[in-house]
Amino acid sequence: MPIDPTNPQPKYVQLRDLILDGIASDGLGVDDLVPSERELSATHGLSRMTVRQTIDLLVSEGRLYRVPGKGTFIARPKIAMSLELASYSEDMRARGYEPGARELIRQVIPASGHTARMLDIAPGTLVHHIERMRTADDEPMAVERSNIPAELVPGLETFDLAERSLYEVLENEFDILLDAGEQTIEAGICDSADSRLLGLPAGNPVLVMQRRSFTKGQCAALALSTYRADRYQLHSRLDPRRHGD
Repeated sequence: MPIDPTNPQPKYVQLRDLILDGIASDGLGVDDLVPSERELSATHGLSRMTVRQTIDLLVSEGRLYRVPGKGTFIARPKIAMSLELASYSEDMRARGYEPGARELIRQVIPASGHTARMLDIAPGTLVHHIERMRTADDEPMAVERSNIPAELVPGLETFDLAERSLYEVLENEFDILLDAGEQTIEAGICDSADSRLLGLPAGNPVLVMQRRSFTKGQCAALALSTYRADRYQLHSRLDPRRHGD
């Protein structure tokens, strides 16, 4: 389909859709080269500035990436962030990725006021504070900071969490089955510490997830995770609208 001058959508938006349709119809895959700005400009009769605006948009969306001196290539598809109560490891394996973790911090500390409030415990109560960088196929994906009341998991510090899911350790070693949860996801800005871990420029957009996980009505874990926005997207199924709503 050519660029339609009568279409109310801007030309760069129309070109975006044409490029994505072309990628799909031509069967192009991850790391395949897409046409150059010069080629796209000539094919669609658009200025180089408009074409560059389109490519910039697709790069910012994480659909394409540039390699200086070589061209523009198709990026790996984003991973849909699970909106169900599942561990990171379970979620990645279900999507065909090999999960991994690198421990950053493991310590038992007094709970701050915010942490205590989220866990429904008294301020100063000891909690296991665990910080890990999570990976998928060895690619950094998220920085995860978890807090668990120490009295629930005596000896948790003796278990290696680099190769095991925290949820699996809680269930199999402490008989704690996380059966409910609540989760908040919002946009954030990557700080300098997380940018070094995730390989992102400081100030890049990220997804910040706060999750409270429960067992038999008691909050057993609080996690605050920073996810790469260029590798994740949110996806949910909408229930049919009821008559009269």
